[in-house]
Amino acid sequence: MDHPRSDRPVLVGIESLDNVQQLVRTASDLADLGTGEVRLVTVAVKRSDSPFSVFSDETIVREFADSSHELLDQVTTPAGVAIERDVLVARSATRGLLAAVEETDPAALVVGWRAQERRTDAVFGTTVDALVKHAPCDLYVERVGHEANGVDSVLLPVAGGPHVETAARAAIAIAARNDARVVVFSVETSDDAAAFVAEGREALADVDGPEVPVETTVRESDDVTEAVVDEAAAHDVVVMGATRQRSLRRKLVGSVPRRVVNRTDRTVILARNGDVVGGPLHSLGRLFRR
Repeated sequence: MDHPRSDRPVLVGIESLDNVQQLVRTASDLADLGTGEVRLVTVAVKRSDSPFSVFSDETIVREFADSSHELLDQVTTPAGVAIERDVLVARSATRGLLAAVEETDPAALVVGWRAQERRTDAVFGTTVDALVKHAPCDLYVERVGHEANGVDSVLLPVAGGPHVETAARAAIAIAARNDARVVVFSVETSDDAAAFVAEGREALADVDGPEVPVETTVRESDDVTEAVVDEAAAHDVVVMGATRQRSLRRKLVGSVPRRVVNRTDRTVILARNGDVVGGPLHSLGRLFRR
């Protein structure tokens, strides 16, 4: 996906008020590379058995809108970033957020994910899994509840694939806002690590934004998960995308929600390129379950 400076907003899907500020911070960093506009999207779910079903959509939106000022007062954005709130009525949170994406054509959608303590068929949860599969825009899934207290370095693990550019954009955005560096990291399990690192550096250079210090690290290891976890300990934020090689998908991408995320207290953001929707890599959820 070509990423010139965007003239489109960054959407934030809000399901819980507990982690609004964390998601807004990431969205603001991304928005600062474009229009500087963040839009919070809340979906009022109107199921047939819901108490809302007796009210018109206009009434529901009006009732939710009353809390908008309170919500906006709770979040802060950096200078130059504007924030608005939209309330939509839909049969499910998924439908509402997909409708918001279709209507707004955003530069990206940012949503939160809380790691589940027990294994389920859902990787992120029903709503986020569906967004990963269907949202036709760049998508960032941030593990909430683990937020960096200051950012000096951003880790960008790479193993090739179409999601590197999307992950690189977030890495640049976060590093630029915090005067931090980006470390491109790969694990030498074959002869491809140097090429992966070069691809990561090129993706960073292609981002239309401020220049940030970039370093590279390649580690030899038979255990990709262990190598990423060890390296993550030296950084504040980890931004990851999908990989290209089937074996590395199982080791790297497949390990993100099950192993790496559960073994690090760092802020973790998973990036999915909007161009893969409907293509052979359209469902990260399927890859994560391998």
